[in-house]
Order: sequence, then C-alpha cells, then structure tokens
Amino acid sequence: MYTIYHNPRCKKSRAGLQFVKDRTEDFEVVEYLKNPLTKKDLELVFMKLNKKPLEMVRTQEAIYKSNFKGKNFTDGEWIKIILENPKLLKRPIVVNKHKAVWGDPAEELEIFFNNNK
Repeated sequence: MYTIYHNPRCKKSRAGLQFVKDRTEDFEVVEYLKNPLTKKDLELVFMKLNKKPLEMVRTQEAIYKSNFKGKNFTDGEWIKIILENPKLLKRPIVVNKHKAVWGDPAEELEIFFNNNK
C-alpha cells in the first residue's frame, strides 16, 4: 500500500499521482492542504524520507521568503512551521510501509517503485 501526499494544484504533484496510478491500484491519496498531517505523521514521513524538515521546505514560496528565509530553526520548529503552513511542504511525497520518496524529479519515483516491489 502506498500513500501519496498530493496537491492537485501542483503540476509536479499531478504528474507524481499519474505515475503512481500507472503502476499500482494499491494507493491512497492524501490532499494534505485539505486534510493536514499531524505532527506524528510528518515526523514519520521525514524519518522514512531520511531527510531533515528543512530539506523538504519549498523555499520559493512567498511565505518562506517573507517569514523564514535566513532564520535558523530546529527540526521541531520546522515541523511546527510546516504544520502551520502546509503549502511549504515539497510534493509529491510517496510513502510505503518502510520508505518514502519526494517525487521531484519524477525519476526518483521510478527508482522508488523499482526498489520497493
């Protein structure tokens, strides 16, 4: 079973969702802007991604540039910031039982699916 954290307004996220649909029927879509992740969910995603929260922040967003750019925050503070501003989270993120991948570029999804059959 796969979970894809998805924003339907994002071209890369739509491409990631299509990629998943083309490879499996065993998935669920979480539109995380409508159904926000919990702190525990987000911590688990970062653990499965093997990434720090800051590595998954969309630094091109206006809210990042105006409120967070150039400031130092702990991982816990970044998690709180992302929970309060979910559009800062890079997407799409595809998760299975043990691992996760950020699907940009799309080749990352190919590698993920090939390694997790």
